[in-house]
Amino acid sequence: MKVKENILVVPEKALTRNRLRKAARELVAERGIVPPASFLFIQQMADEIIAQTETDNSFREFAMVVCGNEIWRPVVAATPYNRRLLLLPQCLKNNSSCHAEIDELGLICAGCQSCQIDSILQKAESLGYSTLVAEGTTVAISLVQEGSVDAVVGVTCMSVLQKSFETVSKAAVPVIGVPLLFEGCAETDVDNRWLDDELSNFKENAELKPVSVSALKEQVNGFFTEDRLISMIGSANDRTTQLAIQSMLTGGQRIRPLLTALAYSAYTSAVSEDLLTALSVVVECFHKASLIHDDIEDNDDFRYNTETIHKQNGIPVAINTGDFLLGKGYELLGKLPLDASAMAACYQLVANGHVGLSLGQGADLLASKHHQILSLEQQLEIFERKTGSAIRVALLLGAVAAAASEADLTILKTFSGYFGMAYQIKDDLDEYRESNEHTQVADYPLMLSLLAENAPELMNEDLRIAYAENDKIQVAEWFNSHFIVQKADELLQEYTSKAYNELDQLGNLKMKLSLYTVLGKIF
Repeated sequence: MKVKENILVVPEKALTRNRLRKAARELVAERGIVPPASFLFIQQMADEIIAQTETDNSFREFAMVVCGNEIWRPVVAATPYNRRLLLLPQCLKNNSSCHAEIDELGLICAGCQSCQIDSILQKAESLGYSTLVAEGTTVAISLVQEGSVDAVVGVTCMSVLQKSFETVSKAAVPVIGVPLLFEGCAETDVDNRWLDDELSNFKENAELKPVSVSALKEQVNGFFTEDRLISMIGSANDRTTQLAIQSMLTGGQRIRPLLTALAYSAYTSAVSEDLLTALSVVVECFHKASLIHDDIEDNDDFRYNTETIHKQNGIPVAINTGDFLLGKGYELLGKLPLDASAMAACYQLVANGHVGLSLGQGADLLASKHHQILSLEQQLEIFERKTGSAIRVALLLGAVAAAASEADLTILKTFSGYFGMAYQIKDDLDEYRESNEHTQVADYPLMLSLLAENAPELMNEDLRIAYAENDKIQVAEWFNSHFIVQKADELLQEYTSKAYNELDQLGNLKMKLSLYTVLGKIF
């Protein structure tokens, strides 16, 4: 399809630019629109303000930029200056007199004042901004995801803004985009008054100030030190306690305690680090107990490249260590400084999670034992019970402790199920794509269910025999001939989309944006 030549035009007159900005701001405020918003939604908003202001339709894409800005404005404005990044394009420099050097990140301004880059950087850095002069938005998004900054004010051409929209939206990066006044790769220009307004805009708002997922993850990892665990779990002089603490310290991404910490941080008005620590350790106790038992049930000799507890010490000792961690989890849960109603809700939540996980694990073990290929519906139900239950406990424990609304708790329950199913679908795909000599056909049950559903003619003895004999070559041929990998990718997209749709209904913006970031990193 041929793209119109005027599709990326920025209004030449500041009056037109400001009129569209004002109309977008009023529309967002009037309707209470909150981020993130889809491309289609912003497109519809742009059409509305173009018609309302009787502006030429050639400025439609510019109108989309200002609509996107206004949706994100309250979040960016609530972000402290020292947690923001200013991203400038190299094309603002004066090519004939520029003395700047270029490294792998971008341009290092020499301060020669031959162009406006130096004065813009000085203004931003005096406020406390991090600054970067580079092309594109990839580095900026990476800095947000790494936790270095929480929001971005970006100056770039309309074509880059257009190309980066989907990436920025999926990552839920709080961003204000100030488009260059004209397209070009050299000596371009920017509306300095507009940019100055964006740089200076700050409004204290604890409810909108973003939760940095990466910074919180680093904080959570700091909870799991030997000294801290000894103080919470018990003396390291006891061998069972030693094994429990060893399992808590060994490997893993600590996704579950991170989710708990995110939920608590998003919903509480004042974070208590003691409660944050206790909640995180409780969830990890339950998680590591389930892994010890899983390793026994699956007869796995290694976890995190280390011999499993049952491999080193025998099955009885491993079972007992897992049971000890379960008991400690409940004991620590009972010591949380919560009122009776919240405490009862937390106990019920954790108990329901253990029941759901055990039912899912039981169905999984029995199917594997009998080399049974389950229907797609049955396999997804196992995923929901096993992984969905664990995610549900992690999220809701933090949310309940922080007195989240019942409406949001209901949404998080449903979201957890979709998240769990998507996570396990991805895990199956990864197992298959990264398979080696140790991989078993049983390691990707979801794909076997898809094969059985899409190739019923194989559901005589052929597929069952290939499964029982671990005939990976034959199974791979069937996967290829019936496009099973593509179908699994489509299923992953379906459940990831369902998870995002649930998030869009959350009343707490901090929780919504934090979980957008988590989904963006994982999927």
